[in-house]
Amino acid sequence: MSAPAHAANHYYIPNGTHWPIIGSVGLFTTAVGGALWLEGHGFGGYLCLLGMIIILLMMFGWFGTVIRESLSGTYNDQVDRSFRWGMTFFIFSEVMFFGAFFGALFFARVFVENWLAGGSNNLFTNLLLWKGYEPVWPSNGPGNVGGSFEGMSAVGIAAINTLILLSSGLTVTIAHWGLKEGNRKKLCWFLLFTIILGFSFVALQAHEYIEAYTTQNLTLGSGIYGSTFFMLTGFHGLHVTIGAIMLTVILLRSLKGHFTPQHHFAFEAVTWYWHFVDVVWLGLFIFVYWL
Repeated sequence: MSAPAHAANHYYIPNGTHWPIIGSVGLFTTAVGGALWLEGHGFGGYLCLLGMIIILLMMFGWFGTVIRESLSGTYNDQVDRSFRWGMTFFIFSEVMFFGAFFGALFFARVFVENWLAGGSNNLFTNLLLWKGYEPVWPSNGPGNVGGSFEGMSAVGIAAINTLILLSSGLTVTIAHWGLKEGNRKKLCWFLLFTIILGFSFVALQAHEYIEAYTTQNLTLGSGIYGSTFFMLTGFHGLHVTIGAIMLTVILLRSLKGHFTPQHHFAFEAVTWYWHFVDVVWLGLFIFVYWL
């Protein structure tokens, strides 16, 4: 579909929209509901769920508006560049987000454990505060917070999930090749394979969490190891879930013929996000499970 004459020479400025207000209401409702839920108020959970539903409705409506604008030929090359820069900065913010949690893990393992054991000329901590404490990892701290637990292993589910995500990176790349070649069958099939792999990862991680809580006594309350493990893997699992949902939307759009070999940034944006999720998992597998 060719762009209108005005789109070729002018930057597109969208009309006023109510979606940001609705999104703000949804975020506020979710935050308040979640806080009340954590404080033990039963209705907080329902309020949190209502906020999430509002956010989903906002996303569905707002993304639908953008899709309709894109299909109408409203956007030009300048708008496309702005989208690419926007996605680039978003992924950079995600890098900083996970970098903070990896930094917390590094600080706890390298500095805090050593400090508690009397290293760095800090003998009084080891002699007076936590006498005889020895630095070990995984650790729940000198106070044995949460009791004894079993650490996570790099073999088993973690290794399988690593293979799954690496395979999904390959399948989404093949799907991209299919799109560039104009081969819609190849595009849709390999997108479907990627989606199946993504949700399989989430299902296996949920099973891993259940095993950790029920048989290994590893919980969020298991000291620094438990909190960093569930924080890092939990947020990554959330990102995989979001990525798999986005890939599902892209598949539905591909089946409707929304993309062409020349114009398909929505597809590219999701693949950038998915490859980022793959790279983060490799870091998690090495530093959380393996080392």
